[in-house]
Amino acid sequence: MQWLVVALAGLSLALAVQAQTVAPVSELMNAPPAAGSQQPPASSAGSSAAHSNLNSAASAPARVAPVSSWLRLPKLQGRLTAADLGLLINTNDPYSVAVGQYYARRRGIPDAQILRVQLPLRASLSLAEFESLQASVRQRMGPQVQALAMAWSQPYAVECNSITSAMALGFQPEICKQSCAPSRPSPYFNYQGRKPFTDLGLRPSMLLAARSVESAQALIERGIAADHSLPSFVPANAYFVSTPDAARSVRSVLFPPASTIRALGLEARRESSEALPARLPRALLMATGLARVEGLDRIDWLPGALADHLTSFGGLLERNSTQEQMSALDWLESGATASYGTVSEPCNHLQKFPHPQILLLSYAQGLSALEAYWHSVAWPGQGVFVGEPLAAPFAPPF
Repeated sequence: MQWLVVALAGLSLALAVQAQTVAPVSELMNAPPAAGSQQPPASSAGSSAAHSNLNSAASAPARVAPVSSWLRLPKLQGRLTAADLGLLINTNDPYSVAVGQYYARRRGIPDAQILRVQLPLRASLSLAEFESLQASVRQRMGPQVQALAMAWSQPYAVECNSITSAMALGFQPEICKQSCAPSRPSPYFNYQGRKPFTDLGLRPSMLLAARSVESAQALIERGIAADHSLPSFVPANAYFVSTPDAARSVRSVLFPPASTIRALGLEARRESSEALPARLPRALLMATGLARVEGLDRIDWLPGALADHLTSFGGLLERNSTQEQMSALDWLESGATASYGTVSEPCNHLQKFPHPQILLLSYAQGLSALEAYWHSVAWPGQGVFVGEPLAAPFAPPF
């Protein structure tokens, strides 16, 4: 049996080449709450009730034992490239047309894999509007298309589902009945191949979202600059930031130990939000639970950086950092290359947010940002994936 083993100050990180050598990735997080357990009702975005839901004892996540070491993650195949990617452009949206054309040119998306659609310019699609979009994708995208980039910031939802999960997994009406309940597991979470549409019949999706055409072009250039850029002589830093907010800091039990992975040129750093350094150099990843992250300008992002925060409505992309809960787009505007946020009240189930170690270790195996983020979320029905999907800093040169 072949293994890639990296010494970690007396511990070891093993990336198994064969899946059966380790427990399934889905077992890294425990089962959902027992049937009949109390869950708080969903609340509208920005309301005080929404904040109390995430802080309610009733919204506690599935029980998870603290992680004291690095996970043992199966070897993942990858990565997706422009030859595998379909691109959707909304001709009703000048941003979408400009960004889509720029992305197609810069990434070399084949013309046969570009689909122009007409969608309303608003945050959420109705189910009927989404079904029409989904039918167009099914009819026009060939079997070689394994994943999708949608070149717009809105719409980002389908009723109470995220548009990226609905496009990949189908619309989940049960989420709208009880948004705090467990949602449909993603087959991609435990998938190890590189052709998800061929193997699973789903296309993981990501929004090429930004607040302006210029910001989107800069995002795309960061993704391109990231390719094959790591490891380097100077380590990249992954920041795992705990906070005093217990409800939003539930992912801290999944943080790895502060340690060095020399073979990958990575430093895992555990920080407290109350004592962050004046500068955060060479940031490749940040995972935190702050509803709003102050001082984003202190972070020196590497091209291809991933960042997200566990809060109720980070996926409402029209929100901005002047509001109580910041949008996932604030990460991208500050220089990150991909992020994730939920579009309806999820409560703080760990399975509804990126598992920080799976995200980092998937990325470090050479996968793209789109693949790494999709691998890290077990129940993505309410979560929207945003950024430059093909960024792959650890991918070996062709």
